[in-house]
Amino acid sequence: MSSEPKNSHVDHGFEGDYRPAEMSRIDPVNVRVEPADLTYLVQLADALNTTLDLQTLLNRTSELVRAVINYRIFAIFLLNDRTHELRMRFQIGHTPEVQRMRFPLGKGVVGQVALTRQPMLLNDVSQSPAYFNANPDVKSELAVPLIAKNRLIGVIDIESEELNHFRPEHLHLLTLTASRIAQAIENARLYARVSRQAQTLTVLNEIAIELTSILDLDPLLERVGNLLRRLIDYQMFTVMLLDDKGEVLVTRYAWRFGYTHAPRRKIPVTAGLVGAAVREWRVINAMDVRKDPRYLEMNPETRSEMIVPLFYKGRVIGVLDLEHTRTGFFNEEHERMLVTLGAQVAIAIENARLYQRVRRQEQQLERDITMAREVQLRLLPPDPPQHTNAEVAVRFLPARAIGGDLYDFLEYGDSRSAIVLGDVSGKAAPAALFAALVSGIMRSAANQRFGPAEMLEHLNESLQERRLDSQYVTMLFALWNDDERTLTVANSGAVQPIICRGGKSTTVRVEGFPLGMFPEASYDEQVIATEPGDAIVFVSDGILDAENAHGDMYGEEKLARVLCGNRDRPAGEIAEAILQDVSKFQAGKERFDDETIIVVRVR
Repeated sequence: MSSEPKNSHVDHGFEGDYRPAEMSRIDPVNVRVEPADLTYLVQLADALNTTLDLQTLLNRTSELVRAVINYRIFAIFLLNDRTHELRMRFQIGHTPEVQRMRFPLGKGVVGQVALTRQPMLLNDVSQSPAYFNANPDVKSELAVPLIAKNRLIGVIDIESEELNHFRPEHLHLLTLTASRIAQAIENARLYARVSRQAQTLTVLNEIAIELTSILDLDPLLERVGNLLRRLIDYQMFTVMLLDDKGEVLVTRYAWRFGYTHAPRRKIPVTAGLVGAAVREWRVINAMDVRKDPRYLEMNPETRSEMIVPLFYKGRVIGVLDLEHTRTGFFNEEHERMLVTLGAQVAIAIENARLYQRVRRQEQQLERDITMAREVQLRLLPPDPPQHTNAEVAVRFLPARAIGGDLYDFLEYGDSRSAIVLGDVSGKAAPAALFAALVSGIMRSAANQRFGPAEMLEHLNESLQERRLDSQYVTMLFALWNDDERTLTVANSGAVQPIICRGGKSTTVRVEGFPLGMFPEASYDEQVIATEPGDAIVFVSDGILDAENAHGDMYGEEKLARVLCGNRDRPAGEIAEAILQDVSKFQAGKERFDDETIIVVRVR
C-alpha cells in the first residue's frame, strides 16, 4: 500500500516549484480545469457511472484517487443527517479504533471541513489546532467536502506519515474528484434506499400474510419477534398488551439477546416510555434512554429504545418495544416500518384474542351440550316394554351431540303399552329442549289412558297454550294390545309405519297435521290386526332422507326390503340390520338428521 503508483508524478498542468504552506484552502467554484483534468474527469465519470452499489462506488473512488495521489491512509466519511455526525463509510489504512469513531461537525479536520464546506491541506498536522490526534504517526492531511445539490453529504480525507506530503495540485485533483463523486454517492444511496424499501415492502407483505394464519396468541407474538428481526437488527424486544381496564401494560412476550425472556412485568400507563407511547398515541424513539427522565430501567444494557403503539379500531391495545445497546440505533426508516407492521400485528392480535374467546365459548358449549345429552338420554326410556306376544326394540343415533328425535314407551296396564316416536323441528339444543317439553306433557297425560288420536289432540292443545314460533313436532302414537294382538296407530305428520307380512311390505296409511301448528286439529287412528311373524317398523325421517355421496336418498323401498329380508330375526337384530344398511348406503357421509328406529315383531 505504500508503493508509489506509476502515474503519481504525472504533470496535471501546474507549473513552478510548490512549497506547501502549513494549511492551504482552495475555492472549488473557481477551480480552473486543464486538458489533463478533463481526461481524468472522463475516466472518473466512466468509472462512477457504471455502478449503483455504494461499496463498489467508494472502492473505485479510492482506486482513482490513488492513481493520481500517492497515499497510504484514505477514508470517506458520510454525514448522518439525524445525529449530525460524520461516520467512516470506507477506509484504507485506519486502525479499528479510528474506524469506530464519530466526528461531530467542527471536530477534527474532517469536522472542520464539513462545517465550513471548504477543503483543507495540512502539511504539518502538529501545527494545526483543528487536527484531532487519532493516529500519532500521521504528519500531513488533505480533506475536501462532498457536496451534492448544495447539501453536504460527507468528506474525503487522505493522511500521510510524511511531512509536506501533499501539494496544491493534489488538493485541486481531490476537489475535482469530490465534485463528481458526491452526486454519484447520493444516487447510490438513493438506489440503496429504494431497494431496501422494496425489500421491506416485500417482507412486510409476507409477514402480514403469515400473521393472519396464526390464531394462537403466544405463538403469534413469538412469530412477530422472529419475523421482525428480518427488518431490524434489534437486541431486545417486548410485546406488552393493555389489560381489560386499559390501565396497565402487561408483558406477553419478551426476547433478550437471542433468548425468550419469561418474566411478565406490569407497567401502569402513567409510567415509563411505554406508558408515554400509550398516553400520547405516538411512536417514542429515545436516542439515549439515560437522558430521558421518563425511562424506567429494566435492562441496564439499553441505550436506545423505540416504542410503537398498536392501534385497533380507534384504541390502543398494546405496544411493540425495541431496545438496543447502541445510542441512536433506531431511525426514521425503522419507525415507518414498525408503524406499518404494527397495524398488521394489532389486527392479528385481536383476531387471535377473538379466536381464543370463541374457542373458550365453544369448549363451554361442548361441556353444556355433553351435559344436555346426558340429561336427554336419561329422559329416554332405558328399555322397551316386555310383552308375551310381541317384542319391541329401538335404535337411536343423533345427528349432533344432542338430537331432536324423541321416543317413549308408556305403560297403560291391562297388557297395553304405547309406542311413541316423534321428531321435533330443528336440531341440537333447541330441538332437544322442545322434545323434553313434549315428553313432559305426554307423560303427565299418560295416566288418563288416552287413545292415540285423543293423545295427539291433547298434545296439540297443550302446545298451542305454550306456542313457540317455528317450533312443532311430528309424532307417531301407537297403542299395542298384547291380548288382542292389535296395534292402533295415529299420526301427526310423521313417517308412516311399514308392516311386513309373509315377505310382503305394506305402508300403514295414516296421516295428520304436526303438533303445535294449528289449533283445534283432529286426528284419525287406524287399528291393525297383526299375525304371528309380522314385523312393523317406525322410523324418523332421518332414515328415509339419509343421503349418499351422489345425493340419493335411502327411501322407503330400501327400508321395506331390509325389513322383510330380516323379518324372522329378533326385533333388535332387525333394527340393527336397518341401521347398518343405512350407514352402508351413506358410505361415510355425515348424517344431517337424527336417525331413530323402533321395531315391533309379533311372536
